[in-house]
Amino acid sequence: MKIYQFNTCLTIMLSGFLAAGLSAQKKQTKATDYKSVTVFVTAKNTDNKLTKTETLSFFDKPQPTEKETSVFVDPSKTYQTLLGIGGALTDASAEVFYALPKDKQEEILTAYYDKEKGIGYTLARTNMQSCDFSSDIYSYIAEGDKDLKTFDISHDRKYRIPLIKEAIAKAGGKLTLYASPWSPPAWMKTNNNVLQGGSLKPEYHQSWANFFVKFINEYEKEGIPIWGYTVQNEPMAVQKWESCIFTAEEERDFIKNFLGPTMQKAGMSKKKLIMWDHNRDLMYQRVSTVLEDKDAAKYVWGIGYHWYEDWLKNGMNFEGERRVAEAFPYKPLILTEGCAADFDQKLLTEWSYGEKYGMSMINDFNIGTVAWTDWNILLDAKGGPNHVQNFCMSPIHADLKTGKLIYTNGYYYLGHFSKFIKPGAKRIACNSSSNKLLSTAFVNQDNNLEVVVMNQSENDVEYFLWIKGKASKITSPAHSIATLEIR
Repeated sequence: MKIYQFNTCLTIMLSGFLAAGLSAQKKQTKATDYKSVTVFVTAKNTDNKLTKTETLSFFDKPQPTEKETSVFVDPSKTYQTLLGIGGALTDASAEVFYALPKDKQEEILTAYYDKEKGIGYTLARTNMQSCDFSSDIYSYIAEGDKDLKTFDISHDRKYRIPLIKEAIAKAGGKLTLYASPWSPPAWMKTNNNVLQGGSLKPEYHQSWANFFVKFINEYEKEGIPIWGYTVQNEPMAVQKWESCIFTAEEERDFIKNFLGPTMQKAGMSKKKLIMWDHNRDLMYQRVSTVLEDKDAAKYVWGIGYHWYEDWLKNGMNFEGERRVAEAFPYKPLILTEGCAADFDQKLLTEWSYGEKYGMSMINDFNIGTVAWTDWNILLDAKGGPNHVQNFCMSPIHADLKTGKLIYTNGYYYLGHFSKFIKPGAKRIACNSSSNKLLSTAFVNQDNNLEVVVMNQSENDVEYFLWIKGKASKITSPAHSIATLEIR
């Protein structure tokens, strides 16, 4: 009797699992079920800016030929899951935002965070204490207060916290937000200066780890959830602005002996610790040093990186990033910062500006990056404010004298990813048969495919979008980016 009851229960359980599996399979769209391709284009020397240009059908095409250009997509091969795409909510962005008229403030929020009318940002970064993109140098604690009794974020309540709250609201009530420190207080450092590098003094390792807990607690009291944090912005750069040096060994030991255990003890082990947060060039050495130590690695969620060595060299080298993805596939990659490092009036209309974004994003996602964060969402007409005159570009600039907003093509290139590829989407197999076209593709949770195709050449390129024996013929205009929405 007992055996019969057991077998009956087992049969019922197996039937339930099989039914659930069949149900899940029914929800999966087969490649042959896709019927249409809607094309959205941004192109040089045209009025097309994230513009819907056409809707096409598929036809039978079993075998592409060598004379044809094809973009191959295979939805059955999936890779990393997208966390989000967005930009940084800095002091500078917030100050410019609140210097604008109310209607322009609403326009900015809609442009970035509205899922229908804007480009649907879902990710954000902010600074802990001051950074170069602050109008002044400030700290949350008084000098010598190693116990953090004077910890106070009232500076941020004037501009930055209100902007973050407005962005969260416009994004629908959720924005994945992480924070980065540029420097500990001067008195905690070997050079007694928040600027010009210096290192964290050993006697303040615990106080500085406690500082992260304090920051997160205070921001969450304001109703701003903190998803994660980086250990140190650009830990190998001695900058004229806020900076602090950590060697690979120092970052490893700070994580395993202080920051990781402190966050865990505070009940914040689910907050995501992001290491490195600097350029691709030294990435592999740093990551291998930290992650080959199991006691440090257990606290690390993922690896942050920037693109500035690539921008300054007027090219992009993805090999360090690729080697890290191959060697440590279990740790997510996230671009934590990228922009044109020097403000240039010509870049406001220069087409290559946006193409830098497209090139980086396509390659980064194809390597395995799960999240992509632009730098300041908004700056003034000079690329500031910035207390050390380190002026930069942003996708949107504001002329505070006229109230006019200046949209660069970088905004639209970013939008070809953030507007269409949603958090939870999985990257799928995609490649171009021609080096004239760059491409990447994702499948959203609603099973719609989003294929991004970029053409940096001087000529239009005709190609076939090919999925499992079906194809659609499309023209990629010269110097353009397109998102192909496949249903």
